[in-house]
Amino acid sequence: MPRLSEVIAALETLWPAERAESWDAVGTVVGDPGQEVTRVLFAVDPVQEVADEAVRLGADLLVTHHPLYLRGTTTVAADTPKGRVVHTLIKNDVALHVAHTNADKADPGVSDALAGALDLRVTGPLVPDPDDPDGRRGLGRICELDHPLTVRELAERAAERLPATAQGIRVAGDPDAVVRKVAVSGGSGDSLFDRVRAAGVDAFLTADLRHHPASEFAASVGERPLALIDAAHWATEWPWCELAAAELDQISDRHGWGLRVHVSTTVTDPWTAHAASPVTSSPMGAPN
Repeated sequence: MPRLSEVIAALETLWPAERAESWDAVGTVVGDPGQEVTRVLFAVDPVQEVADEAVRLGADLLVTHHPLYLRGTTTVAADTPKGRVVHTLIKNDVALHVAHTNADKADPGVSDALAGALDLRVTGPLVPDPDDPDGRRGLGRICELDHPLTVRELAERAAERLPATAQGIRVAGDPDAVVRKVAVSGGSGDSLFDRVRAAGVDAFLTADLRHHPASEFAASVGERPLALIDAAHWATEWPWCELAAAELDQISDRHGWGLRVHVSTTVTDPWTAHAASPVTSSPMGAPN
């Protein structure tokens, strides 16, 4: 069986820490480099439910997309939510490794997995990594559809193909507009609006779209209409877990490690219920 240090070295070839954004917190958070690894679990969030799942599974290593401590801490006391996660992992000899913006930029990365889940053909990154001479790495992806869909049909495809969440899929723009070219970005994407406009796409599928940026984007004067498709943050990043697990499986096979690699299906999206507004034909739907 490989040591943790060997498995981490392999993961670093996929998602080098130096490619993460300067504000990010990636790499190994918990774990003894000399411990043996036989079973690995991939998940989006390093929350208590996932830590408990790793323990039940008998995993030696938990790999998550989101950092446990993004802004630092002064305590890992077990009476804090994140401290309890640390205690659970250490007590049960489960290591934790994080690949966040370095996995976003990777080739293939988080947005490639999102595009793949939606059967979109990737043509290049939305924000190319200037350090990649091949022009394949970077944030987000520009994609083409094999045949045109309406915005409504693309949103319905996202609802069918992505993991179910309470939010579902929201649309801004004409639901009947035709989409041939689409930009996607797993996770929060409204900081990329300028890049999306410059890409000449018909729609942008991402997550966490806020009221004011979305409103201003939709109202851009002199610009051609462009639809926004907003999914849950967790749902847009979960497909990466399957992609990442498959990559580690291939590495394990090459080295003869025999790792058992799993993907968490625990829904860690924080929103747990949704009450739909009643359908009305009145243009004056707001209360007096």
